[in-house]
Formats: sequence, C-alpha cells, structure tokens
Amino acid sequence: MALIDKAKEAAEQGLAQVQAKIDDLQARRQYDAVLRDLGAAYYAKKRSGGPADAVKAALAAVDAHLAARTTAATGGEAGAPTGKPATEKPSPPPGGYGLDDL
Repeated sequence: MALIDKAKEAAEQGLAQVQAKIDDLQARRQYDAVLRDLGAAYYAKKRSGGPADAVKAALAAVDAHLAARTTAATGGEAGAPTGKPATEKPSPPPGGYGLDDL
C-alpha cells in the first residue's frame, strides 16, 4: 500500500506543478493583451486623434493587472507569476558598469 500512496502523492504534486504553469501562462497572455490594447489606444491617439480616455482606460487595465499579479504573488497563491515590475531598473552586475554609467 505504501507504494500506491507514494505514486498517488507524486501524481498530485505533478498535477499541481502543471496547474501552476498553466496559471502562469494565462497570466502572461492576459498581460500581453492589456499591453497590446494600451499600444493600440496610444497609437490611435497619436496618429488619428483617438480619444485620450481610451489610453487612460488601457493604462488603468495595465495597473489593475499588475496589482492583481502583485497581490497574488505576495499572497502566496500557487502558480502566481513573480518578478520585478517592468518599470524597475535592473541593477548593474557586481563590480561592473551599467548603462547609466556611460
């Protein structure tokens, strides 16, 4: 019986890992979609005089998505994407120079 229990536990762990990867992929696709919408709204505003409200709404959607990702990541939810926000500057390598030093 112990062998069957171990196999069942391993299968459950594998399933949890797959679900975490699926959740991460879905979050990344949603993020790509809101960024694409932001780009389209901005382009329409700059090139054809589109409404500024569309850009504001797209920015709000990006902010809401990032806030939800941050909340999920700090809440310890499994499969939540983690990482630094895109606006944060990367630190230079230790003992090296960064682009800001040029």
